[in-house]
Amino acid sequence: MSVERFQVVLKLAKIHEDDQVWFGRWLRRYAVFLREPENVALLVSQNSVKQFCRTLLAREVPAWQRLQAVRAIEFYRNQVLETSEPDLLEIRQILGRIAESERQAVNSPADEAELIGVVNLNEPLWIQKMRAELRLMHYALSTETAYIGWVQRFMKHVGSEELEKFGAPELKEFLTDLAVNNGVAASTQNQALSGVMFFYQRILGRELEFIDAVKAKRPKHLPLVLSRQEVNRMLRQLEGRDLLLALLLYGSGMRHKEVLRLRVKDVHFDTMQIMVRDGKGEKDRVTMLPKAAVELLERQLKAVKKLHDRDLEAGFGQVYLPYALAKKYPNANREFSWQFGFPSREQSRDPRSGSIRRHHIHENNFPPIMKRALKAANVDQPATPHTLRHSFATHLLEDGYDIRTVQELLGHADVKTTMIYTHVLNRPGLAVRSPADVM
Repeated sequence: MSVERFQVVLKLAKIHEDDQVWFGRWLRRYAVFLREPENVALLVSQNSVKQFCRTLLAREVPAWQRLQAVRAIEFYRNQVLETSEPDLLEIRQILGRIAESERQAVNSPADEAELIGVVNLNEPLWIQKMRAELRLMHYALSTETAYIGWVQRFMKHVGSEELEKFGAPELKEFLTDLAVNNGVAASTQNQALSGVMFFYQRILGRELEFIDAVKAKRPKHLPLVLSRQEVNRMLRQLEGRDLLLALLLYGSGMRHKEVLRLRVKDVHFDTMQIMVRDGKGEKDRVTMLPKAAVELLERQLKAVKKLHDRDLEAGFGQVYLPYALAKKYPNANREFSWQFGFPSREQSRDPRSGSIRRHHIHENNFPPIMKRALKAANVDQPATPHTLRHSFATHLLEDGYDIRTVQELLGHADVKTTMIYTHVLNRPGLAVRSPADVM
């Protein structure tokens, strides 16, 4: 009856509404820490409270929340155990001072160490410097991995880590070898050039002359577009979360990664809009929320809420926040509104900060599911999740929508990029009969 009685007392107590909610949760966590069932009176001693706070500290719980936990235990001691012993004033005072120092640190500008995160000191010094520079400039983790990989391949090509001895001739030879002997695509060749150039310019502080002449010309290909019937047949092969992902990709025109990175706060059911944050080029935009996805999305977010509540009860519940927002808003990474709409099943360690938290599902999760759905729907096209974005744009233009509107929905910086879908619409000779049909 102990914790249950505490809940009754909380409802009757004239305390802040946040305390009414969180005091009960903290006491449950304290009971779990003591390994005691909720129907017995819980032991409250200075030593047990200190050990509980140390456990919370090990899980990176901030000082103000640890202080709230101690206040909850103290309230339980007073109202349920009906005693004033033990005295927890000293513990509260220490946590109060730590919380104040943390608050002041949060309000100060983020330092380089905060932005860089954890760098493996066992890696070569040049890799450490390159990682730090890439992170300070807010490059994506995938770009960081790719750039460092290309520099390592270039070092292997020249047979030395002392790249200051080499220059444009060796780099041209390396890129030529990639194109001729390895047959890489133009985009891959250009990425290798960008990675090595970043190292020379930002790490070695050296400019390479005439290197732009090496950039490969990317071939122009018309995008693959599925017909409405093909999309419909594929959607009928999916259900649940997989169907929701496909509906958002086709129904809103978002990129695959943009859908996976969607957070609860960016879905607006009242206005039927989705706010796409930090899209390509770190730009925000607004796109439509398809009506066909509303019911499934509401169901998905309810499941996310249950999962997040379980994580909070277990002492976790953190989510990644970009650009040191976690330092500016210390409680935001545990708020439901900031959680990913498609969280992964398991928690993982962030490769940059080292924190344990729940990320969104991996980008390799949905493509094979979509491939199986296409096969089951007898759609013999090498379509990918990005194909649904192409189909979204093309079908809007087929319906007569203005190309500028489609440009805004897709988030293209230049309307020339959107114009490629008009070429898909321009089927040559629509008014001309084939001579084979005249026979």
